[in-house]
Amino acid sequence: MAKIFCVANQKGGVGKTTTTVNLAAGLAQLGQRVLMVDLDPQGNATMGSGVDKRSLALSVYDVLLESASVAQAAVRSEKCGYDVLGANRELAGAEVELVGLERRDQRLKTALVAVATRYDFVLIDCPPSLSMLTLNGLCSANGVIVPMQCEYFALEGLTDLVNTIKQVHANLNKDLQIIGLLRVMFDPRITLQSQVSDQLKAHFGDKVFDSVIPRNVRLAEAPSYGLPGVVFDPLAKGSQAFVAFAQEMVARSSGAASPVSRETQA
Repeated sequence: MAKIFCVANQKGGVGKTTTTVNLAAGLAQLGQRVLMVDLDPQGNATMGSGVDKRSLALSVYDVLLESASVAQAAVRSEKCGYDVLGANRELAGAEVELVGLERRDQRLKTALVAVATRYDFVLIDCPPSLSMLTLNGLCSANGVIVPMQCEYFALEGLTDLVNTIKQVHANLNKDLQIIGLLRVMFDPRITLQSQVSDQLKAHFGDKVFDSVIPRNVRLAEAPSYGLPGVVFDPLAKGSQAFVAFAQEMVARSSGAASPVSRETQA
């Protein structure tokens, strides 16, 4: 049965898409069966997985409107080793179209049930806002992976996200919890980043992943080649950090997860 994780943060520019595609590629390299779901109308995770969003015959838009199944809409990224349920600008219209429909926040969850046995991991790249698309992702997931930079404003954004997850957990998805906080674009030479990192570990304890993703030029270059950094340059420090993160995810996912109540005390 697939473990379904959202990669979410209401703050923009924190590396959600980079985390999603590189974690997917890292898990695939470890022999895991992975489906990457792009819930952002910009389609960056789709393009970053080597799939041309402009040539998609079917997308997550069709799945949300129940005119196609996940099995029909997903395409294989041979270069990356995982399946992609892609997105393009059509998805922006789904926000309006879903408002008047029944089960509008449960559509993705229902669709993923049909393919749950085909995959070990389903990773959902969410847009940087609490929209109907993000809500579909949160209602589908067993947990949330939160990529964040170790900066002051990131801490404020984290509080908002934790409150959102708490509300969804209470009202819509009893399985939802924070799986862990991933420190990204980390530069240990910057004193503030080290201080914020220490604050995170003090407050959230083992909810902070051991893996740390360093600021890395090769990770930034990879999307322009339509590839995750893990595939584009496997020897780069950032790529190796994401493979280590994938190993940590496999290890954590095989163990019991703690309830949401602890991390909602932020």
